[in-house]
Amino acid sequence: MSRLVVVSNRVAASKLSRPGSEGGLSVALRAALRQHGGIWFGWSGKVLARDYDQPSVAEVGKTTFATIDLTQRDYDDYYKGFANSTLWPLFHYRLDLAEFSQRTWQGYERVNAHFAHRLQPLLKDTDVVWVHDYHFTLLAERLRNANCRHKMGFFLHIPWPALPVFTALPWHREIVKALCAYDLIGFQTEEDLECFQDYIRREVGGEIGENGVIRVFGRTLRAGAFPIGVDTEIFAKMAEDSENSNQVERLKKSLIGRDLIIGVDRLDYSKGLINRVEAFEHLLTTYPDNRGNVVFLQINPPSRADVADYVDIRRELEATAGRVNGAFAEYDWVPIRYLNKSFSRRVLAGFFRSSRVALVTPLRDGMNLVAKEYVAAQSAKDPGVLVLSRFAGAARELDGALIVNPYDVEGVAERIQEALTMPLKARRERWRSMYRAIAVNDVTAWWGNYLDTLQHGKPIP
Repeated sequence: MSRLVVVSNRVAASKLSRPGSEGGLSVALRAALRQHGGIWFGWSGKVLARDYDQPSVAEVGKTTFATIDLTQRDYDDYYKGFANSTLWPLFHYRLDLAEFSQRTWQGYERVNAHFAHRLQPLLKDTDVVWVHDYHFTLLAERLRNANCRHKMGFFLHIPWPALPVFTALPWHREIVKALCAYDLIGFQTEEDLECFQDYIRREVGGEIGENGVIRVFGRTLRAGAFPIGVDTEIFAKMAEDSENSNQVERLKKSLIGRDLIIGVDRLDYSKGLINRVEAFEHLLTTYPDNRGNVVFLQINPPSRADVADYVDIRRELEATAGRVNGAFAEYDWVPIRYLNKSFSRRVLAGFFRSSRVALVTPLRDGMNLVAKEYVAAQSAKDPGVLVLSRFAGAARELDGALIVNPYDVEGVAERIQEALTMPLKARRERWRSMYRAIAVNDVTAWWGNYLDTLQHGKPIP
């Protein structure tokens, strides 16, 4: 069995964290590395004044955790700049927020080249390299230029935009040509795959063959949809075990029998948070019986606090939530509880299980694992209802959710009301359908299918 080399912008801590504190992707990649043995390579999270040094290395079992630091210049140009101020908004259809700068593009090229240079000496001839996300679209091409002939795969965790949006990027051809140095490109949904194939056909004259084969730029590669899952059984057990934890008991006691509506999102403009709060406001206006009887708990762990757009969205969200509370709150009830802080997955699992409704309403999302975790956390006897944006990748699999257009504030409010009043039989039927889907396509199946396709050329599922 070939050794696996995982590359991602951030690397999980080499020491195992407290159970329930790591995200599902981190848990999955650890499991893949434990099975195959190998390296997890990426940024240390440190920004230093000095230039690149040799990677810091830690050995844990069969896995080597190797990280390098960034200089302030490279952090500004590559991470804050091109990755998060150009690619992230563009891939989430926010051209109005995307910044195009030759300086940050050069920084992105520079850091991809440096990472390739530091990774190459760590590779063995038979290694399989699996690169994750938009930070490293250029990495395989840089490794190929250094005569690396390894099998290399790339997985994009965020959406791939439609042709008219993507071609607004001045360096769109350079990025796609570099991506085609990988042997297998994975996307979250068939829609993302089709957008990529559309670019290959119409923009650069490539050929799309059977079973995901692409011929372009003098290379033959494959591309397919591999929707990521969650650690379904583990998360379900975590939710059940957390049901009587101190934090969950405190939450339930504070509700005084009221129905809980929950939203958990990284603080990001792609999540549709302002629209969501306005939909909840419309619910209280249109269906006044909910006043005093429901509580909306919105949890937003801090994110990219040094990027101006994220400072703005936090300020706007706090103002909107404050306005709604000011209009509807009573001396013994506050409709919105807004928390700008982080909780462990274990605690969130218990919160999900205690919620009557979950709002997962991004304006655009690659997959959105919160939707799947909410389903996993529910009690089979008395499950809650998922209200899910049609623009989240998860909507393709979770057919038991109430699918909404997050831009339609009134429509979302109607679906929230439907969720709050849905009979138990209907809730159970919807939940069973969704749970079956996430149990079959869990995170272990995801990485297993992807790596089998990359290593052994198996048909794309």
